[in-house]
Amino acid sequence: MKKIEAIIRPIKIDFVKESLSAIGIAGMTIADVRGYGRQRGRTEKYRGNTYVVNLLPKIKIDVVVSDDRVEDAVNVIIEASQTGEIGDGKIFISEVEEAIRIRTGERGETAL
Repeated sequence: MKKIEAIIRPIKIDFVKESLSAIGIAGMTIADVRGYGRQRGRTEKYRGNTYVVNLLPKIKIDVVVSDDRVEDAVNVIIEASQTGEIGDGKIFISEVEEAIRIRTGERGETAL
């Protein structure tokens, strides 16, 4: 099993959610996060003063999938969240040793 962590633009969350559901991936965790990468923030003007906003709002999606579904999920996330501009986000993939469904005690991929 693999855990896919995707950091995306907030306006793209509905597209990503619908696209993942369309390929049969229903379980996910979504969190509001803030951060920056190469974009290094942006400047905004408010009442004539210029402010530098260093930490930009992003959405973090966590999805755990079986090994054979990883490429499908990653491709769907890229297609649904890509704008082609700086700040589109990142995807991180890591190994998951075990998954346990608390309600039933199921383990492994059946717990997904």
